[in-house]
Amino acid sequence: MEHIQSALQSWLKNNEDFQTSFNEMRKKILSSDRIKAFLKEHPELTEKQIDSQLMKLYEYDYQSIKCEKCASLDSCINVIKGYVPGARVQNGRVKLIYHECQRKERELQLQKQRSFVQSLHMPKEIHDATFSQIKLEANGREEALQKVRQFYEESGDTPPKKGVYLHGSFGVGKTYLLAALANELAKKQIDTLLIYMPEFVREMKASITDSTINQKIDQFKRASVLIFDDIGAEFLSPWFRDEVLGAILQFRMMERLPVFFTSNYDLSELESMLSKAGRGDVEELKAARIMERIRQISEPVEVTGQNHRDQ
Repeated sequence: MEHIQSALQSWLKNNEDFQTSFNEMRKKILSSDRIKAFLKEHPELTEKQIDSQLMKLYEYDYQSIKCEKCASLDSCINVIKGYVPGARVQNGRVKLIYHECQRKERELQLQKQRSFVQSLHMPKEIHDATFSQIKLEANGREEALQKVRQFYEESGDTPPKKGVYLHGSFGVGKTYLLAALANELAKKQIDTLLIYMPEFVREMKASITDSTINQKIDQFKRASVLIFDDIGAEFLSPWFRDEVLGAILQFRMMERLPVFFTSNYDLSELESMLSKAGRGDVEELKAARIMERIRQISEPVEVTGQNHRDQ
């Protein structure tokens, strides 16, 4: 983009006769349909006022007002990328006021929506997940999609109190379905936190040394909607099971905040895994407490179908 000042200086410099140059410049600017329309709306502007503000009129004219001169937001030609000028007259002076163009407004809206979806160690593709892209198969995803969509439709200022525990084989779309829910809830400005459990376990262990563990646990406790992805994929130590996962689920059960889960294990299988302690001990009571909380805050739904990761 050629700077306005440079363009005008070059225009004048390449003409020996300043007055001739000025007249040519004036004629070209005032012949613009956009400038004609603007001056017609402001007949109070005198010839002298117009001549003294040709640069301002040129700035207003050459820019893209309705994205008509820009192929994309990145290739915007305007002085302030993504912003278009509006012109008005005040006390004989032409004033330009910049506001977001159509593309910039869409980008800001998308950024705002995405700010309601926070993820921990989740793939970037989750931000593109939508209900409309979910492929249904007989006796496969229908019930899961119906339950998740019902949760979305019943979400007003606050979401319903109970989430869904999706369990099934690898690659049947459990994570994608809940990512789509998070993105749809973002349109209602309901915040969602998605957590990939295996990395979450490792991060919590590392957080002990930097004293941030309580702060992180509190964040997971208070999210409007919490999604634990792939629970059961990582061995849960008794410490993590009781002090981290148990604390989060207990708080959300008491506050009636929904939690969603994805897992390759059904509830009975998960309970068996949670009951196994690190030294070969079996702690059935503590595992049962965790499972009771999971049942209080989510409803189990099996997801079947083809493994789409192989496609």
